[in-house]
Amino acid sequence: MCPKLLSFGDFFLPTYRFLVALGFFVALQVVIRLSKRSGIDPEKATNLAIYCALSGLLGAKLLMFVFDFNLYWQHPEEIFTMATLQAAGVFQGGLVLATAFAFWFMRRNKMPLLPTADAFAPGVAIGHAIGRLGCFAAGCCWGDVCDKPWAVTFRNPDAYRLVGVPLNIPLHPTQLYEVVAELLLFAFLWWRAKSAHRPGEILGLYLVISSIARFIIEFYRNHQQALPFGGPFSLTQWIALILILPGLYLVWRPSAPAKLIDATQ
Repeated sequence: MCPKLLSFGDFFLPTYRFLVALGFFVALQVVIRLSKRSGIDPEKATNLAIYCALSGLLGAKLLMFVFDFNLYWQHPEEIFTMATLQAAGVFQGGLVLATAFAFWFMRRNKMPLLPTADAFAPGVAIGHAIGRLGCFAAGCCWGDVCDKPWAVTFRNPDAYRLVGVPLNIPLHPTQLYEVVAELLLFAFLWWRAKSAHRPGEILGLYLVISSIARFIIEFYRNHQQALPFGGPFSLTQWIALILILPGLYLVWRPSAPAKLIDATQ
């Protein structure tokens, strides 16, 4: 596709990084608006979003290293290659580390845990969608060979050189599958957040729906790492199955009455 947005000699601006930055900016606007509706200090919400973004990037990279441990152990120089730096990492790793940090930050700053998480969930969905457009532009996170009419074929040599995507082979556009899923999820969560809901319900819906979508999409992804436990699922799919459980609890827990959010603000 188009891994380089702008080029000046040997220097170039990666399309992926630009779209990730754009996704963060859009997500932040969503978070600020929903935080104000919920009576959460927008300045604290902004600081939390920035720190979560940084810890999320770190977590995504760390889990990527875990997935490809043998490669990086045998060839540690690969850690510092452009392909590794350009790679998006594994989203679930970023989600887990960002969630852990967010919990600590909210406790330290006396922010309401579940209402704050509800304000962030739609922003994470829209930011994830825009970021996946960056993956599509870069060529990373590509799918398996595809014989469907909507298959995509990467032909840009820069994409192969930077991220290793196969060229001139029709592939499942798994990046776009996830873009569509996350955009639909954002629209649903945005609508639901403006209605009466129990604290934690929006977060729960996000965990359940996004995990189900990722679990299905993983069947069409190209995987080079060994499957854990000798089973048919990738490690990412196992993580998705685990994340569904707290999501189901938050959606269907019997206590905590629904709270009406003022949608006119």
